[in-house]
Amino acid sequence: MNLKDLKDLIDFLLQRDIAEFELEHGEVKLRLKRTAAFQTPAPPTSEAAPLAVPGSPPRLQMAVSSPEATAAATATPEAEEAGMHIVRSPMVGTFYEAPSPGTPPCVKIGDTVNVGQLLCIVEAMKLMNEIESDAAGVIVKRYVENAQAVEYGQPLFAIRASRS
Repeated sequence: MNLKDLKDLIDFLLQRDIAEFELEHGEVKLRLKRTAAFQTPAPPTSEAAPLAVPGSPPRLQMAVSSPEATAAATATPEAEEAGMHIVRSPMVGTFYEAPSPGTPPCVKIGDTVNVGQLLCIVEAMKLMNEIESDAAGVIVKRYVENAQAVEYGQPLFAIRASRS
């Protein structure tokens, strides 16, 4: 899928008011999820962050992955040796601990989380991507600071998995 095809798909989904869309084609997985008007967290500079304008099209969240990219991510030895589950950034972007400025962090060290629970936001190309937990357990470590740039596959959180 090239950039023009992706843009056409996004335009099509917006025209039809489709909120969520998933596509698997070969080794590429694409998931688009539209959210309501969303305020952009303030960047680390002194400039004010742009806010969602009423009447503007809703933002889309996008995550694309492939087996090669997944295999390229390296492990965090001490946490994995201790049996921790590592939540990694699915994209290059900016890490935000809260969905908007002035709100409390999504999770803190010591919090119990469930599969699918919002952990943080990674902004990539002006899109706010919700990063959800893919394991149930207790947050034992956060590897990045608020408003820090993150790379693909970079560890974000360590979770001590629940025994079920």
